[in-house]
Amino acid sequence: MTKPITVALAGNPNSGKTTLFNALTGARQHVGNYPGVTVEKKEGLHVTPAGESINIVDLPGTYSLTAYSVEEVVARDYLVQERPDVVVNIVDASNLERNLYLTTQFLELGVPMVVALNMMDVAEDRGITIQASRLAELLGVPVVPIVARSNKGTAELMATALTQAGKDWNPLHISYGEDLDGVLFSMEKHIAEQGFLARLYPPRWLAVKYLENDSQIRERGAKESAAISADLDRWVQEATAHLQKTMETYPEAIIADHRYGYIKSLLRQEVITRKYDADRLYASDRIDKVLTNRFLGPLIMLAVLLGLYKFTFTYSELPVAWLEGFFGWLREVVGGLLPDGYLKSMLVSGIIDGVGGVLGFVPLIMFMFFGIAILEDSGYLARVAFMMDRIFRMFGLHGSSVMAYIVSGGIAGGCAVPGVMATRTLRSERERLATLLTVSFMNCGAKLPVLALLTGVFFANNQAQIMFLLTLLAWGVALLVAKLYRVTILRGESTPFVMELPPYRLPTFRGLLIHTWERTWQYVKKAGTVILAISILLWAMMTFPGLPASEQERIDALRQEVLTSYPAEVVQEATDEAVAAAELSPEAEELLANLDALDRQEAEKTLEYSAAGRAGRALEQVSWLAGFDWRTNIALVGGFAAKEVVVSTLGTAYSLGEVDPEATQSLAQTLAEDPNWNPVMAFALIVFVMFYAPCFVTVVCIARESGSWKWGFFAMGFNTVFAFGFAVVVYQIGMALGLGG
Repeated sequence: MTKPITVALAGNPNSGKTTLFNALTGARQHVGNYPGVTVEKKEGLHVTPAGESINIVDLPGTYSLTAYSVEEVVARDYLVQERPDVVVNIVDASNLERNLYLTTQFLELGVPMVVALNMMDVAEDRGITIQASRLAELLGVPVVPIVARSNKGTAELMATALTQAGKDWNPLHISYGEDLDGVLFSMEKHIAEQGFLARLYPPRWLAVKYLENDSQIRERGAKESAAISADLDRWVQEATAHLQKTMETYPEAIIADHRYGYIKSLLRQEVITRKYDADRLYASDRIDKVLTNRFLGPLIMLAVLLGLYKFTFTYSELPVAWLEGFFGWLREVVGGLLPDGYLKSMLVSGIIDGVGGVLGFVPLIMFMFFGIAILEDSGYLARVAFMMDRIFRMFGLHGSSVMAYIVSGGIAGGCAVPGVMATRTLRSERERLATLLTVSFMNCGAKLPVLALLTGVFFANNQAQIMFLLTLLAWGVALLVAKLYRVTILRGESTPFVMELPPYRLPTFRGLLIHTWERTWQYVKKAGTVILAISILLWAMMTFPGLPASEQERIDALRQEVLTSYPAEVVQEATDEAVAAAELSPEAEELLANLDALDRQEAEKTLEYSAAGRAGRALEQVSWLAGFDWRTNIALVGGFAAKEVVVSTLGTAYSLGEVDPEATQSLAQTLAEDPNWNPVMAFALIVFVMFYAPCFVTVVCIARESGSWKWGFFAMGFNTVFAFGFAVVVYQIGMALGLGG
């Protein structure tokens, strides 16, 4: 069987590369990560009208092939190591000069290539006309005009790509002026004679990378041959010294200038004409006059983000209710089919409730990602990051950190797992770590039941205001802790926030669906399996080792004593399931109430003697400083798995059985009447829940994204110590001021 042709899609961010990938592959695609890095790897299958299968690889968006970012390294390594049959370089026709900078680097590398001149409709709207045939003649590679979002020209593009597939690599030589051309000639000759890295790179391209001070190439060269690499370094040092003396500049600046000069010379040769003045203010620029205005911009941004969450919570309410109903029905069916025992308890409480707790958030996550996809595909999210960059840089973060915070629950809701994954866009490793270690401070959807319960019970008259203040508190603490990291364990220079503001576009429905499904599936896949395992573990901790025999005998004796204290006919009436509750006599109702009290006592004792109960008692020796008793400690231990578990575990700990986080009335009443609870203790608990260890799924995600479990364990340890210290301060000061009454 003939091996499918491999086509690599490459281009600048916001050039329409992902849109083209989705148009070509549709549902026949899969997403993973490149080995050893967190950069996303997308591959898909395209079938031509003739039935020929083509393997499509969507490379990370890059502005160059010099190793300034992980994405650029990944894209370059794929090209030189995997050697795809042909590269389709997607170019934004409305910003041709800037986009052709990457094209010239592909030409210098010599890869077989086709230029896809995308967004021709946008260029036409701006009065720009491009002679594709003339550009193809000057570049020496085919140029095909397309509009990826409407699938226009894509069939011709793929047909052209097939004609280029498998051609020999033919590097382009660009002149970099007298000061560098002579040095390049000497370096190129030396590289060719020595066969230095010849299996990977063209000699001249390799020499250019040394002059550009490409760190990855220099490291690879030193490993290949320290002597040859040292020879090349001497030429670079001599060229750099000469340029510093004569022009006060560096080789990489000269190289960039001459590449742009090469591009300008191409475009002036009857390639591009403009109907309007080049300085004309386009539609996107006019919109940005308002949306990125220093004063109006942040206000509009808040309104847009509030609208996003209003949309998410409003329209996900019904499907969330459907899922809750489904899992409730499944719970009843399984519970009715199986006899009482550990198997039934594990299946119902461990598996069904565990998986249901995760999948119950899927509609909310899906709607949130759909709304974010609209903002992202339309080009607005780039403006949000642009506006927030100034504030975030004060705390050692980056404009790209903004969306990670928002996705994690920056305005209540969301999830820290996709928030951690959103840090992949940050190029600086230190800024990325500072961001992914603090996104869990946001008020994610899992924390909302806890916050709603406690504010509703103890701050009912000002619940909305308290929730708003908690949102501001989450942002403030996250930024301050990030600043602490950046001046201590993650010290380093801040990277410049240079990003293109793409033109506003109307998103395609197909693209929105694909983006939403990709992100939702990642959430389900990464969160579901881990939460399932933790739910079973938590069930076991709250079940075993069970009551001691002596305690069980005592409770059984009390139960028998209650039963014998009533006439036989009353016992029969109370235990007959066929008798409706409304028809019970007062004596039978009293008997049932006494038996229920014993059942609650047995449940409480079972919990107290379980592994979780004993841990709660042990932790009480320290937790009293924040006002937490052993029952609260058990709930907080459960919260290490998932924060939404705190409410249901509190219900169990207070002998109310299993409590639905959405139906907390009985638990709320119990907390309000319990003398151990007061507003100060409740606020201390709120603070602790907001800031202590991320849920286990987030910890796993932090470890994966950072490449080391040490950061996952660090997040658990530091956050818990910080949260407990904060809670102790709140509780002790509050009680000293007499606010606990």
